[in-house]
Amino acid sequence: MDIEFQKRLLATFRDETREHLASISDGLLALEKAAEPEKQQAILETVFREAHSLKGAARAVGVSDIESLSHAMEGVFAGLKRQTGSASAALFDLLHRATDTIARLLPSGEADRDAGRKIPVRELVLSLEQAFKGGAPPLPSDATPETASPSAPPASDHIQESPPAEKSSGNDTIRISTAKLDALLRQAEEMLTAKQAALQRAAELEEIGIELAGWEKEWKKIRPALRMLAKIQQATDGNVPKGGGIGRLLTHCEWSRDALKSLKHKVQALSKARANDRHDLDMMVDGLVSGLKEALLLPSATVLGLLPKVVRDLGRERGKDVELLIDGENVEVDKRILEEIKAPLIHLIRNCVDHGIEKPGERQRRNKPATGTIRVAVTLRESGLVEIVVSDDGTGIDTGRVAATAVRQGIVTQDQAGNMEKEELLGMIFRSGFSTAPLITDISGRGLGLTIVREKVENLGGTVTVASEAGQGTSFRMVLPLTLSTCRGVLFTEGEQTFIVPSAGVERVARINRSSFKTVENRESIELDGAVLSFVRLSDALRLPRKRESTDDDGQISLFVIGSGANRIAFGVDAVINEQEILVKGLGPQLTRVRNIAGATVLGTGRVAAILHPGDLVKSALNAIATGIASTAAEPEAATRKSVLIAEDSITARTLLKNILEAAGYRTTTAVDGIDALTLLTTNEIDLLVSDVDMPRMNGFELTARIRASREFAGLPVVLVTSLDAREDRERGIDVGANAYIVKSSFDQSNLVDVIKRLI
Repeated sequence: MDIEFQKRLLATFRDETREHLASISDGLLALEKAAEPEKQQAILETVFREAHSLKGAARAVGVSDIESLSHAMEGVFAGLKRQTGSASAALFDLLHRATDTIARLLPSGEADRDAGRKIPVRELVLSLEQAFKGGAPPLPSDATPETASPSAPPASDHIQESPPAEKSSGNDTIRISTAKLDALLRQAEEMLTAKQAALQRAAELEEIGIELAGWEKEWKKIRPALRMLAKIQQATDGNVPKGGGIGRLLTHCEWSRDALKSLKHKVQALSKARANDRHDLDMMVDGLVSGLKEALLLPSATVLGLLPKVVRDLGRERGKDVELLIDGENVEVDKRILEEIKAPLIHLIRNCVDHGIEKPGERQRRNKPATGTIRVAVTLRESGLVEIVVSDDGTGIDTGRVAATAVRQGIVTQDQAGNMEKEELLGMIFRSGFSTAPLITDISGRGLGLTIVREKVENLGGTVTVASEAGQGTSFRMVLPLTLSTCRGVLFTEGEQTFIVPSAGVERVARINRSSFKTVENRESIELDGAVLSFVRLSDALRLPRKRESTDDDGQISLFVIGSGANRIAFGVDAVINEQEILVKGLGPQLTRVRNIAGATVLGTGRVAAILHPGDLVKSALNAIATGIASTAAEPEAATRKSVLIAEDSITARTLLKNILEAAGYRTTTAVDGIDALTLLTTNEIDLLVSDVDMPRMNGFELTARIRASREFAGLPVVLVTSLDAREDRERGIDVGANAYIVKSSFDQSNLVDVIKRLI
């Protein structure tokens, strides 16, 4: 490995390790004071993840002592989470000693690495394990490390072009701290707010011009009447007296016309000058920001260079032949993005080697090359985004094992797992603590790596998805912004507020007709591009005060789609405004992590708009659906005036449904089968039909199809309530035109009443 690159790598590792150690030390202090079990678990989750990430970083640079210690600490934290051991004062002493030892072991050169080996790390690891089990012997006096000097200078963080400035005979290159460049970029990016404000002023001038044009149009309409009035006055009095009432009125009208025409010309001239000024300002601001961003862009190879050694070492350890292919090393990305994405990339690569690639013998039995292949591709996308794909040609993800693990861990029931789509099952692997590995090792099995990947990517305003084919391999796709401080965002309004979602997290925006809504499995849904998506009003997901559904005159509802796989959600909003570049601002130390909110920005109008966190938003929407909060329709007016026809052959079920609906204020009529229901429809005023599926003479599917084919009843809402829960039955219910399909196994009266309220 190149010596200069090795030095840069170790400098990066030192900085990262100090951050992890600081977090672990703070967590240990807080853990010793925490009394509430919930708070203890939250702290343990944090320090567990920090130790896990530190272990992976140490492995990547080959610092085995730090890797061993962090692995031992990770094991202790994992055990404390599972409550398989006890936390004693001696254990905390050893954990603090371990963090101090890691700080002392941090390499800054070959001499330091040799000195680090004199510390008996193995004894400290054994002491940690024994203390966790309840019997920790004291460390030998010569094994107690000194705390790393707090005055030790931090690793320098520089951008350097080649050749170095110190050796250059000219002034072509300099060494400058990236902290200074970061500060300059932040100041330049603040000018984006001024740019947006200038754009807003230009729009306001344009509106004034439009209003003046409207006045001129109306003036032209009234001028014939003024001329007629002047002629009448002249015919009556011979002339128009200057001091008379009508004369004064006509004189004032002419003066007003001249004054407003002059004002119109001034506004037009000002608008033209303002447009030229705005063009110059845009060029200067964009050029300045772009130039500083360029200074902070680094080739992806800065991070990708870590991966070959990770693949080689882990492949040899696991007895696997693995080839790593990298494409896009020269694609330049913001240095801050690269720093944040390093840990997720290492997690994904290790996941591919450990879980994906088979051993040579197994690959040959499957008619594959003995050497497995992992590909990492970095490509630029539109709207200032970068895509990173990590894929392998291994065994793929066994969705059957994923489902079994989800059932075993109590995440879903056996029936729910059997009805889950493939994308929904694959999404399970990102859950914290979820792992299909049969054995917990130093590489995997703790169910943490992919959770860190998802959280890191989402915190950067990006998305991560997974696709897998049995026997063919797995592909992880991350879409990220090219820079951190600014990004493209979609602006929309909901109620009286303006919100923004980063474009990287938005799959699409659309407008659909309200009549196309369906209710599937007790969820209000829409069909978009052939896929059925859950629909949630943004105000419900954010727990904002509800308001009556607002639609355009043509009955269209605006929405945007975010999420992945089975968790794609369509969010309804009042209006989608546009997409524009925004400056992302933090919420301050008092609000470091607010659910659903990733930051804020100042719009050109001067108003502050919240930037929503796509990952949190999907979770909030799913929670709203699960708790029955999500509802896109206003409360039914005068429910007592609504009439519901119940078609059910079972007298018990029929009586139950009748009592539920009448208690909710609806009038009911009952039918014993589909034929009876059709007859009653022709003789009664019915607002909605609730029907069983499995009935004699005419079942619910046939009844719904007949209703949809009828000119008179084609628009009647139909709710199917049945025990048939197979996917084919649900799809058939949608095909014949049912508005809702409720399975009796998950039926409760609030679900039924809520669905009916939405439909009538």
